[in-house]
Amino acid sequence: MVAKDSDGWGFGPIPNPIGWLCFNGATLFRIFSTFPDGWPGAGLVLLRAASGALLTTQGIAYLSEWSALSLLTSLIALLSLLSGLMLILGCLTLPAAFLAAIACASGIVWPLTPSVSEIFGSRLPCGLVAVIAMSLACLGPGAFSLDALLFGRREVVIPK
Repeated sequence: MVAKDSDGWGFGPIPNPIGWLCFNGATLFRIFSTFPDGWPGAGLVLLRAASGALLTTQGIAYLSEWSALSLLTSLIALLSLLSGLMLILGCLTLPAAFLAAIACASGIVWPLTPSVSEIFGSRLPCGLVAVIAMSLACLGPGAFSLDALLFGRREVVIPK
């Protein structure tokens, strides 16, 4: 059963990782109920920028040594680069945050080849980036993101 607000938007009882693609008849599932602006929105920009910059830097550092990488390390590097760029831009933040958490978890579980920038070399920084990414998945992108521009607040003018 899906609860609906006065505008007819559906809010699923369980967060849907691919909710930005799901339709239920004429009802569009909204992933985030609000896109906060002001100080909360600025805090979300800082979280997205910090985790995205770390992931992008690590992905670039690994891919700069692409000839010496194993297939698994190459996939983790591409995953971290893609999710980092998506988090920085605030584009499809929920899938990007899940990709970032997967990249960090795989960096914790499997030993990777040493790189110039060793974010994934230690478990603590990698775990912190994963926690930040999951908090972004829970909180949403904020008003200062591409998601807010594409899917955010709209003013509906009803002609009289």
